[in-house]
Amino acid sequence: MSKDSLPGLTLCNNAALRRAARKLGKFYDDVVEPSGLKATQQGLLYQIHIGDEPAMGAIATSLIMDLSALGHTLKPLIRDGYVETFADPQDRRVKRVRLTPQGLAKLEAAMKLWQIAQQRFEDVVGRDKAEKLRAALDDIAALDFDLPPATP
Repeated sequence: MSKDSLPGLTLCNNAALRRAARKLGKFYDDVVEPSGLKATQQGLLYQIHIGDEPAMGAIATSLIMDLSALGHTLKPLIRDGYVETFADPQDRRVKRVRLTPQGLAKLEAAMKLWQIAQQRFEDVVGRDKAEKLRAALDDIAALDFDLPPATP
């Protein structure tokens, strides 16, 4: 297939979304960096905090991650003493997570920086457009893409 017959990447929803996600991720990482966390780690600590000792499976589902990816992401947070895992008292096969006191303090520091990033983003993009963007992305995340395999 020649390059002329391939659609441009600007027409690819996936490529455009990944490009924007990398740019926005770097922006949030840069602002949150003084806390010692990446923006993804801050987000994960927040999910754990609001989840009230959530099961790892519930976190993975809400973040649309598989359990092994979640475990990989949690490792440095556990190592640094911000998060601990424990067996569910009702079903020992279920692993739950919670913030340690150090994790809560780290989250509070990171959330102050996150609020700065959030405000700067909305200042640049506009509050209404930012709200619409979040709503559109939530809608996309909720879609069921379990379609039959594509055939050329």
